Amino acid sequence: MKNLSFKRYLPGILLFTGIFTASAQQYQLNSPNGKLLLTVNAEQNLNWQIEHDGTTVLQPSAIALEGKDEKGKTLIHMGNDIKVINESRKSVNTSFQTPFYKKAEVKDIYNQLILKCRGGYSIEFRAYDNGAAYRLISEIRKPYRVTSETAEFNFDKDYKALVPYVNDQRSGERYCFSFESFYTPVRLSEMPDDSLSINPLMVELENGKKAVIMDAGVENYPGMFLSVNTQNRQGVQAKFAPYPLKETIGGYNCLNLIPTRRADYIARIENHFSLPWRVVLVTDKDTQLLDNDIAQCLAPECRITDTSWIKPGKSAWEWWNACNLTGVSFKSGINTATYKAYIDFAAANRLEYIIIDEGWSGNESLTQDLNPDIDLKELIAYSNANNVGIILWSSWRNAMKDTEKNFAYYEAMGIKGFKIDFFDRDDQPLMKSVYDIAACAARHKLVLDLHGLRPTGVQRAYPNILNFEGVKGLENAKWEPIINGAPLNDFPRYAVTAPYLRMLVGPMDYTPGAMMNASRSEFRTSNDRPMSMGTRVHQMAMYTIFEAPLQMLADSPSRYMKEKECTDFIAQVPTTFDETIAMTGTVGEYIVLARRKGNVWYVAAMTNWTPRNYTLDFSFLGKGSYQAEIFADGINADREATDYKKTVRTISASDKLEIQMASGGGWTARITAR
Repeated sequence: MKNLSFKRYLPGILLFTGIFTASAQQYQLNSPNGKLLLTVNAEQNLNWQIEHDGTTVLQPSAIALEGKDEKGKTLIHMGNDIKVINESRKSVNTSFQTPFYKKAEVKDIYNQLILKCRGGYSIEFRAYDNGAAYRLISEIRKPYRVTSETAEFNFDKDYKALVPYVNDQRSGERYCFSFESFYTPVRLSEMPDDSLSINPLMVELENGKKAVIMDAGVENYPGMFLSVNTQNRQGVQAKFAPYPLKETIGGYNCLNLIPTRRADYIARIENHFSLPWRVVLVTDKDTQLLDNDIAQCLAPECRITDTSWIKPGKSAWEWWNACNLTGVSFKSGINTATYKAYIDFAAANRLEYIIIDEGWSGNESLTQDLNPDIDLKELIAYSNANNVGIILWSSWRNAMKDTEKNFAYYEAMGIKGFKIDFFDRDDQPLMKSVYDIAACAARHKLVLDLHGLRPTGVQRAYPNILNFEGVKGLENAKWEPIINGAPLNDFPRYAVTAPYLRMLVGPMDYTPGAMMNASRSEFRTSNDRPMSMGTRVHQMAMYTIFEAPLQMLADSPSRYMKEKECTDFIAQVPTTFDETIAMTGTVGEYIVLARRKGNVWYVAAMTNWTPRNYTLDFSFLGKGSYQAEIFADGINADREATDYKKTVRTISASDKLEIQMASGGGWTARITAR
């Protein structure tokens, strides 16, 4: 890590080294480019505020923590009645490699302020060009319980926000949720007092600026929910799931562990401990959210010495298409013959994996009461012969039982990974278990896909976690309510919102690839013959736009074989990249993105239900001539959503191309040097 001299920031050196106003307990920190100013007030009770290029982003917002020792006698206060005994500052300009990400290298450039306080704690602040973050650092050596943490995010006006509300709790438990939410546009003051939101949550400031609130680097501590600040109704405040004391089996199909009694504290701290980061991103343009690395920068460093065995890629997946195969000589379903057919399909299209989803194992064990219709040994031998890996499904509560023994057993059999489902919580014990499971999987060279959970930084510490759900994915199309002949929810709008917000925290297992596509008026729900909202090319563009080191082909091999042009294209799109360029877009409206892998470029665009034209500028290409394989919405795609047009043309960096997207449409291309 390289510490920069203060001379590099000479124009803003006064801001970087601290401005002491009438109060000697005010500290200021500038971002490297000087546009963002973070002010810390530590005269009595700790708070912070943010300005960006003359715009007030965050008004004074409280930072505090309260706790008690294990016997409940000694009180612990952080942030209240604060006494700063030392400050330290530095500039950091470093980078790190990211082989399982949307770019090969991440730059980590920020200015840092650490305030050491009386009472056994410090507060670390970082100012980036695109946002600010802080975390509390406990230096108390004796175990204690955190009874509350205060993290406020107050604004100067009652701004509009995009709020991903918590709903559909498991067994009605307030903090048991799958982290799948549509984004509801409301003013901050309109958030109900008793509602919870997951993060990231976006606030629309003036002049097109956005502020996004999120947490990062969550380890052995609960994740952060948000609720309206009832004191001013112009901001939000953190809420945390209390520590679970008693649990019972429940939730959907009895796959969850539901807390039935929670403590009066949120976490137990054993020793020196850094709390998660509290983050506010600030952007001038929406596209700055599409190529943002803050979650990587604030995550724990990689803890796997040798990552050469970790293999990202694509998977054929049977659950969404209900194992439906046509033209075969056997009854398709959860059986050996069906999975052999999926292996054949994966091998023919050079997909790295198949997933055997729910139904192969017993309800209470990964090694007992296995489905007699599935011969795992036969399937593993067959998959190895075809150079295809197998990933097995498990519930979280089964994955926690005899984890070391079970992972060792399936590693020895030749299984390549696990899709672990129904976490549906992020209290402290669950978050600790995520790290434990990831570490155990790494010891046994198993990749992971975690469902019912959003990424919070563990994916950098353990990059064998290739994907997370925590997204309102394509599966929801199977049960989307139809009201007055039309779907209740707007999937295309969500698909051009999630890349700006949900993808800020990490990859998402949306499971795209539907070959049955429908306009809004023609869409219908079906479990066995599911379809998607929007056009065929809208689905194809997701393979470039959606970050997913492990990416699904959600539809049936039978459908893909009938749509060979489209299948050949999506099978070639990589799942990790060397470079990402956010070209244009607006949250909830549309997106145009380019990604590079080696010397091949992949460009994609998506829109909501509004048709759009856009002039694509190819100046990001290098010198020379290129061939572009292009898929665009067909002329009738607004009515028949499967309509598309494929063209191949020669282009160069000096060219511009007018692209057209139908309602719910898309555009995508693979560009190779000639």
